Amino acid sequence: MDLELRHLRIIRAIDDAGSLTRAATSLGLAQSALSAQLKRIERALGGPLFERGRHGARPTALGELVLDRARVLLPAVRELQEEAVRFANTLEDLPRFRLGGTHGPMLGGLVDALATTNPRAAISTVTSWSVEELSELVVAGRLDFAMVGTCGESTPPADDQLSWRTVGRDPIFVMLAEDHPLGKEPEIELGRLSGEQWVDAPGDGCFGDCFSAACARAGFTPASVYEMDTSACVHLVQLGRAVAPCRATFPPTPGIVTVPLAGTPLSWRHLLGWHPAAIAARAAPGVLVHARGVHREAARRNPVYARWLSGNARYGTTG
Repeated sequence: MDLELRHLRIIRAIDDAGSLTRAATSLGLAQSALSAQLKRIERALGGPLFERGRHGARPTALGELVLDRARVLLPAVRELQEEAVRFANTLEDLPRFRLGGTHGPMLGGLVDALATTNPRAAISTVTSWSVEELSELVVAGRLDFAMVGTCGESTPPADDQLSWRTVGRDPIFVMLAEDHPLGKEPEIELGRLSGEQWVDAPGDGCFGDCFSAACARAGFTPASVYEMDTSACVHLVQLGRAVAPCRATFPPTPGIVTVPLAGTPLSWRHLLGWHPAAIAARAAPGVLVHARGVHREAARRNPVYARWLSGNARYGTTG
């Protein structure tokens, strides 16, 4: 017999009641039926769970072990059920989703997921290079959710006003033209790229400083770093004019390869933020589930990253 949640509830009821007689009454069972059920549970668990005597039923050492686990598992399952109900109800009831995000495919994936599960809701989006700007819009109530990224473990903006949850953690790879001499390497030491021209998208976080620091640790200073929008970055890399740091979730692109950096000198954290006092906050658990699903799919679509993740459990989708 496999142990089920109802068996844990029976064990908990006997312990709470202090006797099989009182437990049977509280459960609406005949005492003989409860006693037979308890014997089956005890056989499945390998020994007696209660010592029964004139003064009722007291848990054995094995019983205490099972009860300790039951006290954790039963509330957790109840919380899961309640959260699932809230997830279903709030996503259906919320009339709109006002989403903000930085460049990249994550925001589009989240729009698609929400539109699929909640087709009657109005969905609008705002994009910006500035994480600070998006956070301010959420604080001001002009956006419901912001999907942004931060370098490493740096603190997101308005951390004292907004609720932030991690969607996933990615290493920073390097993007090269497919015919680059290092393009077929399984990983590249950052120092081997010291003679390259670099290109990167703009932003107001600390990534530029962290990138410069990583290059300094590798023994060089980048000659220069072009700052361009994502499509221009990709174009220059395709032409072989530059290389670029990129999140590992960067999708496969013609003329481009992405290669891990040895030792993972840089990382990126995807975050979902909302205002805890806003009406939309009640839908946050469901939106977070969708955001993590989008990240998981993005990681799966890049075979280089998917292989890399198999040996690096600290990264990937959170939860």
